Amino acid sequence: MIHKIKGLYDQGCGLSVRAISRELGISRNTVRKYLHLDETQISDAIADPSRTKRLDEHRDYLINQLKAFPGLSAVKLARRLRERVGELPVSDRSIRRYVQELKEQVASGQWRYYEPVTESLPGVQCQVDPGELRGVMIGGLECILHFVVFVLSCSRLMYVGVSFRPLDTERFIQLHDEAFRYFGGVTEECIYDQTKMVVINEQYRELTLNQRFHQYATTAGYRIHACEGYDPESKGKVESGVKYVKRDGLYGERFQDEEAVRHHLHDWLETVANVRVHGTTGQQPRVHFEAQERHQLRPYLVPQSLLHAAVSAETRQVDKTGLISWKANKYSVPMAWQRARVGVNEREGQLLIHDLESGELIASHDLCGDKGRMVKNNHHYRDHTQRIRDLEGSIDGLLPDGLGVRLCHLLKRTSPRIYKDQLTAVRDLLKAYAPVDTALLSELSERRELTATGLKRYLEAWQQARERGRGMNAHEDTPVAGSRVSHADLNVYARVGQPSGHGVTP
Repeated sequence: MIHKIKGLYDQGCGLSVRAISRELGISRNTVRKYLHLDETQISDAIADPSRTKRLDEHRDYLINQLKAFPGLSAVKLARRLRERVGELPVSDRSIRRYVQELKEQVASGQWRYYEPVTESLPGVQCQVDPGELRGVMIGGLECILHFVVFVLSCSRLMYVGVSFRPLDTERFIQLHDEAFRYFGGVTEECIYDQTKMVVINEQYRELTLNQRFHQYATTAGYRIHACEGYDPESKGKVESGVKYVKRDGLYGERFQDEEAVRHHLHDWLETVANVRVHGTTGQQPRVHFEAQERHQLRPYLVPQSLLHAAVSAETRQVDKTGLISWKANKYSVPMAWQRARVGVNEREGQLLIHDLESGELIASHDLCGDKGRMVKNNHHYRDHTQRIRDLEGSIDGLLPDGLGVRLCHLLKRTSPRIYKDQLTAVRDLLKAYAPVDTALLSELSERRELTATGLKRYLEAWQQARERGRGMNAHEDTPVAGSRVSHADLNVYARVGQPSGHGVTP
């Protein structure tokens, strides 16, 4: 290294101190230090055995690895080096020190720190945390890999479930199923961050849980424990596990396809993560688990129908009329999801529609084998029938002796398509003109047809006549009984407001 520095500097005629530092990947202070040494001092430095380290012959390889992947851990670097050259004549501690010195020269990074937490009893707790790693090379393309890490708090046995699309509630449940089957049982509780897949909302530490996930956890037989916000120390074991998976299990790896990712993670768990000597427990997680924790786990018995009841393989946009498209047909969803995106899948001849946020089943329909059909559930829309009953009851309550019922029947016979709107208008008219002359309404209810507009005209005329001290009934200057209420009905209002006994002069 000293000769390289001297050669590149060439008595001040070559590269500058900064350029030599960049070229060799060392600090400028180191370059200046060796440039100030004379030949005697250089000879003494080279002859000093303390200046030579056993890993120096692999220095260039380690530096290249750190330049390409600055986050590689010393453990993984050592494993790669052993695969390359065989066993190394140094201890793991020496390797860590040597790599740390190299990192100070070629890479920098801030390691997160977590305080230790109280050790758990066997079979009591599992810590769960999702993570993601960007830039994973799969099939020659950079991808975002989503995963969930499960760590048993006592033995530190780990499982990693992987997903190649963003996690949702159903995929989160499936990865739990994989983990509990890998462990061979379930713990008394699982600890989570406040992710929407578990906790919808928190106020005063009162949690509103994701109902779909809560149903799964209850059936699986374990408690959900959600940490307080921004408190990673309360589940530091799995936080460290996520970091371990990223830096040791995935970082710097290249995969041919998705199946290769799964195969690699399985091998990594069995040959590295779960057989290493854990730094805290001092034992191999697999050996510790088999000796103390396996027999303490609860049986994991979850019906397959629950696990796969709502796998939302596809999504659809709900239109403004509350319909989604599926295989050339239209299916309704509740209007609360109008213009939202929902999850859709088929199962046993049924079309199942789910809320993407909570995984809740919001609608189901029998699949239609035809094309161009609309499959509609009237309960997904406003209940017009109940609304009509309420309006009819309101009108009947405003009028005596069944008069309201007769009036409603007449309105329905006259305008069946807009019956609800007619009822609303008549109810409002009866309240606005109360008290109403029941004799007038009784006569009107005997007609063959009546509209809300016609009723309003009669009530206006009746009110004006009453204000001027005149009486009025439905027979005065009205069309012949049975004729349709029309603009001719306005003839009756020509005398409204005229003094009694006076004619209208042209």
